[in-house]
Amino acid sequence: MSPEEIARLPYRPCVGIMLIGGGGRVFVAQRIDRPAAAWQMPQGGIDAGEIPRQAVLRELREEVGTDKAEILAESRNWWRYDLPAERVPRLWGGRYRGQEQRWFALRFLGDDSDIDIETETPEFNAWRWAEMAELPDIIVPFKRQIYREVIAEFGHLAEAIREG
Repeated sequence: MSPEEIARLPYRPCVGIMLIGGGGRVFVAQRIDRPAAAWQMPQGGIDAGEIPRQAVLRELREEVGTDKAEILAESRNWWRYDLPAERVPRLWGGRYRGQEQRWFALRFLGDDSDIDIETETPEFNAWRWAEMAELPDIIVPFKRQIYREVIAEFGHLAEAIREG
């Protein structure tokens, strides 16, 4: 696809999940479809007829295998990122140039044993709790700015959980 064709494509509506666990650390998982390290917070598309709050809870069940969480906050803004041009034709049938995301901070209410990434359609092959400050360093480069924005908006929530 040419740069002009890509520029005319819309963004895919999506939600992102900052799942905050004990100690204020954040759930991240390794993508199953990437041979190199590609850790990320869960995210996924908003289905037709869904509102973002519904989508975030569905995505939590689908990707993390749990519903043991409560929504703490919803981002004030939608954030966009563009895919690298070579990925546009391969992802989502070439229909989108990237994603437009509404992010949510959720407090994890369960135990680690409540997390099961071996879901019906697994997207991850490993998971761990990460310090919020390390998130931009472990994500793919084209998503780093969004992660910085999410951290800036939700960092105080992780700190409140850390302080107990």
